[in-house]
Amino acid sequence: MSKNKYTNVAIIGASGSIGRALVQKLALNSKITNIFALSRSKTQFQSSKIRSYSFEFEKEETIETAAKLIARYGPLDLVIIATGTLHGKELTPEKNIKDLSTWKFEKIFLVNTFGPALVLKHFIPLLNNKERSICATLSARVGSISDNRLGGWYAYRASKSALNMIIKTTSIEVQRKSKNTVIVGLHPGTVDSELSRPFKGNVAAAKLFTPEFAAEKLLEVLDSITLAHNGKCFAWDGQEIPS
Repeated sequence: MSKNKYTNVAIIGASGSIGRALVQKLALNSKITNIFALSRSKTQFQSSKIRSYSFEFEKEETIETAAKLIARYGPLDLVIIATGTLHGKELTPEKNIKDLSTWKFEKIFLVNTFGPALVLKHFIPLLNNKERSICATLSARVGSISDNRLGGWYAYRASKSALNMIIKTTSIEVQRKSKNTVIVGLHPGTVDSELSRPFKGNVAAAKLFTPEFAAEKLLEVLDSITLAHNGKCFAWDGQEIPS
């Protein structure tokens, strides 16, 4: 459970494995008044403090509408963008350059890069600028250019690298306007979820996390975030990931 004093929290991608786990863990925090859970399917939860909204990355107006509805409850202290895609129908990570295609890049970048960028556009204005507020976006270690030693997964790697640049660029702009806001990226590790399911056979059991464990560790990382961490990306264990 988070130690931070959050009153209003928004989780984007609340229907995903990690997003749902984050919502459920934050709901146990008695200091939190409202948890705004956004997903394509408008996921329902048990707690009365959780308010569900629907959105689609393909329709920016749905993100804008959700932001306007949430703004009525006051400033947000924490926003976590917990969306991401790696594979799907006829969509698999590229093993070599022969597998590249425009439609794969478009699909991957829409969810991993363009969508989170639009959320930042509409939700950053809602952040509390009088006290410390955090906007965290799920990224991935494979988005690190300097840490790329295996190759492959072109679109996914590139989409996360681009996302990291958006996080960094946004953090610079936000710092000029609000000295109390921190923008960071988070790497949850390999989580036993729909995203990683086809590839988990190659992961050691000790390195394959449950969504609940990942959510707990990510919230612990956020507890340790200071203004000096603005624009950086951190793994689930608190270690900074190089760009």
